Amino acid sequence: MQTARSLKEYRQELDEALSQSFQRKALDSFATAYREGRAKAFAELDLPGLIQQIGASKDSAMADLDNLYASFKARAEEAGATVHLASTAREANAIIAGIASDNGCHTVVKAKSMTAEETLLNDFLEKEGLSVTETDLGEWIIQLRHEGPSHMVMPAIHLSRDEVQRLFTTVTGQEQERNIESLVKVARRELRQRFAQADMGVSGANFAIAESGTLGLVTNEGNARLVTTLPRVHVALVGLDKLVPSLNEALTTLKGLTRNATGQAISSYITWITGANECASGPEGTKNLHIVFLDNGRSTLAKDPVFKEALRCVRCGACANVCPLYRLVGGHKYGHIYIGAIGLILTYFFHGLDKDKNLVQNCLNCQACRQVCVAGIDLPRLIKETQALVQQSDRRPVMNTMASTLLTNRRLFHGLLQTARYFQKPLTGRTAYLRHLPHFFLGPQDFKALPALAPKPFRSMWEQVKPTVRQPRYTIALFAGCLQDFVYPEQLLSFLKLLTDQGIAVEFPKEQGCCGLPVHMLGEKEASREVARHNIAAIDPAQYDFIVTLCASCGSHLKENYPRLLESLPGSQAKATQFSQRIIDFSSFVHSVLGLDGLSFQAGGPKTAFHAPCHLCRGLDVTEPPRALLQQAGFDYQSHEEEETCCGLGGTYSVKFPELSAELLSRKLDLLEERGYQVLTTDCPGCIMQLRGGAEKQKRALRVQHTAEALCSRLLSGTP
Repeated sequence: MQTARSLKEYRQELDEALSQSFQRKALDSFATAYREGRAKAFAELDLPGLIQQIGASKDSAMADLDNLYASFKARAEEAGATVHLASTAREANAIIAGIASDNGCHTVVKAKSMTAEETLLNDFLEKEGLSVTETDLGEWIIQLRHEGPSHMVMPAIHLSRDEVQRLFTTVTGQEQERNIESLVKVARRELRQRFAQADMGVSGANFAIAESGTLGLVTNEGNARLVTTLPRVHVALVGLDKLVPSLNEALTTLKGLTRNATGQAISSYITWITGANECASGPEGTKNLHIVFLDNGRSTLAKDPVFKEALRCVRCGACANVCPLYRLVGGHKYGHIYIGAIGLILTYFFHGLDKDKNLVQNCLNCQACRQVCVAGIDLPRLIKETQALVQQSDRRPVMNTMASTLLTNRRLFHGLLQTARYFQKPLTGRTAYLRHLPHFFLGPQDFKALPALAPKPFRSMWEQVKPTVRQPRYTIALFAGCLQDFVYPEQLLSFLKLLTDQGIAVEFPKEQGCCGLPVHMLGEKEASREVARHNIAAIDPAQYDFIVTLCASCGSHLKENYPRLLESLPGSQAKATQFSQRIIDFSSFVHSVLGLDGLSFQAGGPKTAFHAPCHLCRGLDVTEPPRALLQQAGFDYQSHEEEETCCGLGGTYSVKFPELSAELLSRKLDLLEERGYQVLTTDCPGCIMQLRGGAEKQKRALRVQHTAEALCSRLLSGTP
């Protein structure tokens, strides 16, 4: 459970987490195996169709919560259960404690429940004098260690068998063996008597079926069935978001849940409970069944036009499984109670701004979570929307104020960059990097060499390099972005070279400014909106066949976020949609529109890797074009398993969390060096700044290029 009071304190905690070598190894191994297992599990299914079904059914249910609750309550009580509704976490805990008191219960056994974690039920019941034992193996282990879960599905994934062996030795007072089979036997032996002695069993539920009053539980251990059958009192604590109309919706969600969580077609146990079943020790020979529904803000969230999507979550934990930051620091530092991307959102609504204000900033916007979400939640968008709410409620950081002021004033921003070219000269040592920055200024960014501004920005070269085309096939606008305009103009020049004699008329509207992604990443919605308005006014989409960008991050932001940012402004949303529809990334344009048939390349190229920018492969859903271009141009392109893993830049992320950014960078460079790659290409200048800067700083023998530069480097002499 992350509880840092300031960003500085949170960064210190993250730095400590980086030193936990076993945890990082375990999470790395799981992340690699998970990708393969998930792919196999979904191989024969229509995954996009299933995601759409699950999302639609959850949305429909959340729009009808009151009726579904009323129906469930009526059916469940007809079957002998008692149904309660708690407005808050504290009220839910008090209801459960009251049930224990009314029934003379003293000992409680629990099945794994994230809703019970949300309410801190164990602590509450123990303060009321009850003995509470978690019976899921992982949950029991972390209970003995006085920890919370580090993953929603695998709560003790961060622990080694040696740590568990030492813990069990202490708990039992006897030296235990370290092999897993023996440790599991210890747990069975210790827990068996708790089941037999318990007065009350507490579980959660994955589904609450309104038409029949049925609870559905999805588990991989038999403990949940013991918890719900042996004690004379059973209490199920269920979030309102688990309500579904019928068994059909539950089975549809189940089809995605188990595959997305662990790569299983179905889990070991699927348990359905309707009403109070037989129980010899219960009143009149039946179990005393209570179902406590928890609201805790869910009914309000269900009415929110943006955040209602968060209630689609099926608690599979997949957003953590694919998160590069979770792999580095684990769930205790990447969540308050709910872990992963969904936790960055739900923490704000369930546990408050104070618990989320640091967490929600710890997002690379790599979009891996959105790609893997089986309910189709746009997690990156909701994280940024949550961050915007935090900014409104909390003191605005200086970085946000400065970035918003600069990026919403193009003339001021570009004027500062133009002036900085002259003042940087003593710092470059006649190189392309800022070699002599004072450590006080460079600070934690010292893990990579920072590029100097180009001697001449692209916009100052435009009149000299602008191609003349009399009868063009297409007319395109070139969106440069800050880095390629002022730091890497050679990337844009390479693109123009590839267009020679291809019948493409190019315009470079000079009023264009930054795409606005940096302020968007900082949660500055108004600044993002102002930048979007400015760029659409500067580049009228009606005048062009395409708006081409060589920056995948810019492209993704322009295409996906501009229509959303301007959707509430009369007239602007239609123009933003038109603008979005014209956006195309470099590789897609060259591969699918231009083609390389008229160009000749050298054969026998070097061993080459491609770094897939997050905003290219997930934001724009472009995967094949850049790889095909490399192969067509004669490179010895070879893929690797971390090709689509974030490089760690994340725009302004690397400034806020440099330690994590540096670690992600080093891991990628280590892998490339181990595999013997000579060239690394990518379609994002931000990634180039990170990867090339890291390679330079660490003296790596790796040439990092934009794909446009790489293609030009292999052109045969005499080719345009």
